[in-house]
Amino acid sequence: MKKIVVFTGAGVSADSGIATFRDANGLWANYRVEDVCTPEALKNNRSQVIEFYNMRRREALTKSPNGGHYAIAEMEKWADVCVITQNVDNLHERAGSTLVLHLHGELMKLRSESNPELIYDINEGWEQKLDERGEDGALLRPHIVFFGESVPMFEPACRIVEQADVLVVVGTSLAVYPAASLVYYVRNREIPIYLVDPGSPDISLIRNKVVHIKERGAIGMPRLAKELRELYG
Repeated sequence: MKKIVVFTGAGVSADSGIATFRDANGLWANYRVEDVCTPEALKNNRSQVIEFYNMRRREALTKSPNGGHYAIAEMEKWADVCVITQNVDNLHERAGSTLVLHLHGELMKLRSESNPELIYDINEGWEQKLDERGEDGALLRPHIVFFGESVPMFEPACRIVEQADVLVVVGTSLAVYPAASLVYYVRNREIPIYLVDPGSPDISLIRNKVVHIKERGAIGMPRLAKELRELYG
């Protein structure tokens, strides 16, 4: 059974109507990153940060997985599939994917400000209370990698990519680091890389063969999944 690693970005969630960071008309448009997505913002204006992520959760709960999410999940029926995503929503899981690594955290989880290993699921609703605390007594914060923070799941993601027989990249500009550098961790130049994106991400430094499907994930991913099943299923 082939090991297929699928690396997804904001474009996959955008196809479900979730606003992206770069969308001028999206949820981020009324906020500066510095005010809602940095450790300093959490320290200096906790209420605004908590309110912002409550809004993002509330929005995410109104959205549903799209054809791209479902096509990725369906591949588990005939391949060993692991999803590495830059997205913080849970649409991959809701579509049925069982192995999902979130590089930048998870919107529907909170964690202790003192102990990053102390993580809690938000099982009902979307709201984090301003004064909510963990069992260690520390205030809870969104389980999100803020700008300026390290990406603790990057090294595990690199190890997963190193095991791939096929790498599929969907809905990412390949411009956000360190996540974008994952494409360079395939174990040799014979590993095929499939890129599903309507734009033109910079692939000039990739030495592997890249097959570029210039479609949005919701359209291109079902098509690619069918082709991969014919090749490897």
